[in-house]
Amino acid sequence: MDINQLSSRIIRAAINVHRELGPGLLESVYQACLAIELGEMALAVKTEVPIPITFRGRKITDQGFQIDLLVEDLIVVELKSVDQVKDVHKKQLLTYLKLTRKPLGLLINFNEVLLKNGITRIINEPSG
Repeated sequence: MDINQLSSRIIRAAINVHRELGPGLLESVYQACLAIELGEMALAVKTEVPIPITFRGRKITDQGFQIDLLVEDLIVVELKSVDQVKDVHKKQLLTYLKLTRKPLGLLINFNEVLLKNGITRIINEPSG
């Protein structure tokens, strides 16, 4: 399965969760339910994955940030349940992508009437 197919499956899973629960719940509820849904789709999913911070090859801390969901060790999924996604949320996901060197991230805001309006796909462009 390529990264675009995987991304589509994650989005489909999020839509399934949103259809069942609707908007307005805590982010942690959506995280738990989405992890279950992805697992039922036979996808490998990890939750609350710590991102260690290194500087010049030295580990500074193991607990710099935490990824909400890491799917198939490839796609970082950051969940929100907010009135409006702001630039800071997008920058947060981009930071996670850069620190983990993962190719793709999905920012999913469950606090939308139509979930498709709350999905942002962010590509980790190689720097250089």
